[in-house]
Amino acid sequence: MSNQPLSDEEFCSIRTQLHELQVEHRDLDLVIVHLIENPPPDDLLIRRLKKRKLALKDRIILLEGMLVPDIPA
Repeated sequence: MSNQPLSDEEFCSIRTQLHELQVEHRDLDLVIVHLIENPPPDDLLIRRLKKRKLALKDRIILLEGMLVPDIPA
């Protein structure tokens, strides 16, 4: 992470990306639960959705970290 503070534009852009990823993550969670309760003929779709959900979670954590200012130790 850079020690440079974020500009207002960068901050807003990250917040927007973060919100979009959180919405997609929540939606995927609902789809996964539905597919687990009503399984398709094979579970490849569920595995792919879970993988995408984990990737989204990693990106969300990264963006959240960018929004928190660095605190000197």
